[in-house]
Amino acid sequence: MAIRRTTAATEANKTEEAPTDVDSATFEESIRRLGEIVDALEGGELPLEDSLRLFEEGVKLTRASQAKLDRAEKRVEELLSVDEDGKPLVREIDLE
Repeated sequence: MAIRRTTAATEANKTEEAPTDVDSATFEESIRRLGEIVDALEGGELPLEDSLRLFEEGVKLTRASQAKLDRAEKRVEELLSVDEDGKPLVREIDLE
């Protein structure tokens, strides 16, 4: 039983070491971090407060990642858009 507690404490410390700044993280970093959070939560050995903190971080990362996907989809739609004559519509795209 002591091994499980050590494992849970180690897992909690590992996930605490790598909090992600949701706004500045790349999509790929966010997905990687979400995987770490899921693994820690699925382990079921974290204290309730740690689980809630990780869950909250995961929700924020999920929302930020979805927003990034939505922006990417909009950019693709703009790049593929054509006018009624079938000519590509050209306009500047903000890359930020």
